[in-house]
Amino acid sequence: MSSKPKSNVFHASGKRKRAVARATIAPGKGAVRINHVSLDHFSNEIARARIREPLVLAGDADKLDIIVRVEGGGLTSQADAVRLAIGRALVLMNPGLKSTLLDYDRQLLVADIRRKESAKPNSHGQARAKVQKSYR
Repeated sequence: MSSKPKSNVFHASGKRKRAVARATIAPGKGAVRINHVSLDHFSNEIARARIREPLVLAGDADKLDIIVRVEGGGLTSQADAVRLAIGRALVLMNPGLKSTLLDYDRQLLVADIRRKESAKPNSHGQARAKVQKSYR
């Protein structure tokens, strides 16, 4: 029996707070699309710059088509989730890139596990602030 041929398409996911991004990387013309929208029209300039970081470090981003589906969270969380998913997919495609990405920013490959702290009783919807107690 022959073994399955190696695919040129790579899938990876990334999470940040409530945002979840799933990235697909394939050889192509350099198009980056997030939720069916070009990267140039996604969110604000700071978020776009953060998403471009793994592509700039990889160097050959103009030869890859990247399609990302992201949902949940806010704009910054979505940008960080997309950045993580793209970084992980690039490492799947080229394992030698792992040390470069880790040296630049660990958040390109390792998820930030911090989450919102849940609200407590008697705190008016806050996580830690309590109603002031009076002894007189």
